[in-house]
Amino acid sequence: MAITLVNPSGLPAPDVYHQVSVATGSRMVFVAGQVAVDAAGEKVGVGDFAAQVAQAYRNAGTALAEVGASFADVAKMTVYVVDWTLDRMPAFLDGVARASAELGVTPAAPASLIGVSVLFDPDFLVEVEVTAVLD
Repeated sequence: MAITLVNPSGLPAPDVYHQVSVATGSRMVFVAGQVAVDAAGEKVGVGDFAAQVAQAYRNAGTALAEVGASFADVAKMTVYVVDWTLDRMPAFLDGVARASAELGVTPAAPASLIGVSVLFDPDFLVEVEVTAVLD
């Protein structure tokens, strides 16, 4: 495995991600931001934040799988959320849990969650991008 996840002493150990990843592989994978669309490009979960989170994570997983990677190979994630507030955290975690159950892995790489005012289409509430490293 090219990725080692670490929670350094002296920093909090979050439940849903690690503070640091160490990548020792030689092939980097950059996945464009994924939103809630299906394979045909149709929107999924319009107005349903948790459903959109799950679909965006599924899409990132699909992109990774195409090149022989999985969330276990992810070194860094960035999640953009429209109109983020802490009261949306339960729905966010619900969406991640749905995708994790389907993908068979819990995304745990270092992650940044960034609140934004709008994405490229106002129907989309979340966008997930990942960087992975493979041997």
